[in-house]
Amino acid sequence: MKKLAIITALLAAFPALSASADDKIRAKLMGFQEVPAVSTEATGTFEAVISPAGDAIDYEITYTGMQGTVTQSHVHVGQPRVNGGIVLWVCGTALNVPGVTNTPGPAGTPTCTSPNGHFAGTWRPENVQTVVAQQFAPGELAEVIAAIRAGFAYANVHTLISQGGEIRGQIRANRRDRD
Repeated sequence: MKKLAIITALLAAFPALSASADDKIRAKLMGFQEVPAVSTEATGTFEAVISPAGDAIDYEITYTGMQGTVTQSHVHVGQPRVNGGIVLWVCGTALNVPGVTNTPGPAGTPTCTSPNGHFAGTWRPENVQTVVAQQFAPGELAEVIAAIRAGFAYANVHTLISQGGEIRGQIRANRRDRD
C-alpha cells in the first residue's frame, strides 16, 4: 500500500510520466479492412500522438504498393466494418478523369503520391471537416479525439481502382495489454 502511495505521488508530481496510453494511437492499413474488402498487396501504417491538452494530433502515415493511382487519404469516423464521414485529410489529388468524382481536399492539403507515400503533420481544430450526417461540426477536434479513443475512427487510402478505399485500418490506442 505504501508503494502505491509513493507511485501515485510521483505520477502526480510528474504529469509527463502519467500520460495516458491513449495519447498514442495507431493503425495497420490493409485491403481486407475496407468495406467492402479489397484484395490488394498494398499496406500502410498510421501512427499519431494526441497532445496532452487535446488540442492537436501529430500524425504520420505511410503506404506502399498501391495498385491504383492514389487520389485521397484521410481519417473517417466510423466503427469497424462501417463506412463513415471524412473528418481529417492527409492528402488529396485533383484528377480530371471522366466519370470520377474526387476532390483534392481543403486548401493546404498536400498532393498524394503513388504507388507509395509518406505524410506527417499536425491536425488542429481548424482541420476538422463537417460531417453533417454524423453531427461533426468544423473545429470539433475534441469530438474526433473522443471517437478515436472509443475505437470509432479509421484511416484509409483511396485509389482510382478502389475509389471507396484500397487500404484501411481501424485506429486504436497503443496499449500494451492489447498487443
